[in-house]
Amino acid sequence: MQSKAKTVKEYLSELPPDRKAAISAVREVILKNLPKGFEEMMQYGMIGYSVPHSVYPPGYHCDPKQPLPFVALASQKNHMAVYMMNIYMDKETENWFTKAYKATGKKLDIGKSCIRFKKLDDLALDVIGQAVGRKSVKEYIALYEKNRK
Repeated sequence: MQSKAKTVKEYLSELPPDRKAAISAVREVILKNLPKGFEEMMQYGMIGYSVPHSVYPPGYHCDPKQPLPFVALASQKNHMAVYMMNIYMDKETENWFTKAYKATGKKLDIGKSCIRFKKLDDLALDVIGQAVGRKSVKEYIALYEKNRK
């Protein structure tokens, strides 16, 4: 479910208290581990972390007007989710992530790029943080371009 919020602050203010606390905690982990060059913004009705056009002018191939998405964070109807494009595009990172996540003892509920959770305790925040910090902007762009071919 997409929000019409224009800012992250506005997005967070729309959430019920329990979800606001969970999303805010995940956001803090993302911001703490986010490599330089990525920017936080609202994108596709979610909190997004993207490569800005000033760094990667072509933008996202699905909509070149949009900056290149990297990570997103959303409160959906039946769950919350962290969308991690670097896991989706990189088998090595996906394998590492799956192994590291399962080693925490927490159940991994994952789609192609989304890690779903119902409450903050369901999420392996340390592994999420490590995954966010795993690729520099330059490495992520190279991975994206490799996958586009």
